[in-house]
Amino acid sequence: MNQDTINLTVLGLSIAFKPGADMRRVQEAVRLVEERFADQKLRFHGGQTKDILLTFIALGLADDLLQSQKEQADVQNRVEALLSKIEESS
Repeated sequence: MNQDTINLTVLGLSIAFKPGADMRRVQEAVRLVEERFADQKLRFHGGQTKDILLTFIALGLADDLLQSQKEQADVQNRVEALLSKIEESS
């Protein structure tokens, strides 16, 4: 194992992580991905492939990112509005 990375196996694939990563969270995420993949395989009688699961995960992550960006923009707008009010009252 390389000193600069920690390797974990996820769905049979070896994945390298930086040592600074919160390995407890990484291991929880690995467990969740593997559980969801197993659930999908049962639901579709083995018809789900890793590619399909990874596509669903990518879509979920993209949705989370878009939501976070929207929330960040909303917070930024509120901060700017508050700063404007503060400047007007000074």
